[in-house]
Amino acid sequence: MKARSIFTIVLPALAILAATACGHDQPKTAEADLEALTITTTQVALLTASRPIEVRGVVQPSREAAVSSRVMGPVVALRVNAGSVVSKGQILVEIQPETSQGQLTQAQGALAQAEAALSLAERNHERFKALQADNAASDLELDMARMQYEQASGAVSQAEGAVRAASSMAAESTVKAPFSARVTRTLVEVGDLAAPGRPLVQVESLEDQQIWLTVRARDAGRVKVADEIPVRFDARPDLGTVIGVVDEIVPSADPATHTLIVKVGLRGLDIASGFSGRATIEGDVTERLVIPEAALHRRGGLELVVVRSDDGTARTRAVTSGATTGEGLIEILSGLGPEDTVVLDAPGPVADGTPLELGR
Repeated sequence: MKARSIFTIVLPALAILAATACGHDQPKTAEADLEALTITTTQVALLTASRPIEVRGVVQPSREAAVSSRVMGPVVALRVNAGSVVSKGQILVEIQPETSQGQLTQAQGALAQAEAALSLAERNHERFKALQADNAASDLELDMARMQYEQASGAVSQAEGAVRAASSMAAESTVKAPFSARVTRTLVEVGDLAAPGRPLVQVESLEDQQIWLTVRARDAGRVKVADEIPVRFDARPDLGTVIGVVDEIVPSADPATHTLIVKVGLRGLDIASGFSGRATIEGDVTERLVIPEAALHRRGGLELVVVRSDDGTARTRAVTSGATTGEGLIEILSGLGPEDTVVLDAPGPVADGTPLELGR
């Protein structure tokens, strides 16, 4: 009975060992069936550099104006449209000139009357001076003549001022551009009534545009006036990376968002205001794992990298990438270590266990 029991126990044990051995041979056979790939590799690099901080902003014109006139009258001509580029002094709007011209004519007539009265008062004053010298006129009569002369002189000065004011008003019947600019909006049409202070055309400067970056208050110390900052525009990828210069840092922070505005000049760049852009400023110096961007494969929302293991076969790993460094490298936040060797020219994620042969 004892011998039979031992034999019964040994047989299942042998069966288990055989099954286990067969299980170990199975992957080796599968791996042997995979076709080898000839590849090039590189080691995961440890980069010691400042981590860039991305900030966003909006393009703003250095100067903008809502152009109006001081005269009242109907608009008789609109010389520009939205988008027109105008030079300083170019006519934008014409207002019916009759009213302002009539005021100028009245002022010029009043000046002519004042000048005639002054001429008479001057001759009268000279006459009384001569009479008083011959004792033919009293001192009171001479003083009266002098007073009339001075009053007439003051009336001429007043009339001249009225003519200058009327001339200035008459000139504003043609509304001109205050500086070289782009027209952003026209606010009237022909036939509308222009009134003092009513905006007619809105313009913005074409020179020295700025992007106003919103920077966290705790990062404000990383930027100073005259620093050069790389900027990219979401809607204008054709512009590439533009180097802007910090013109101004607004010292007061927004109490709600704890951010402040950094104004970055865009020298010689023609871009419409309101466009959004992204800039980077230098952060703290850290160590980062980086690999060439060519080694990263994106499939269905996953980021994958093929790693060459110690036995020369492929292992595909899911990773999480970070920012690019601008030198063809990309940061890896998780999934790789500095000891890993990644495949540069894999056609894509490959089956684990695929033999990898190093190319010459």
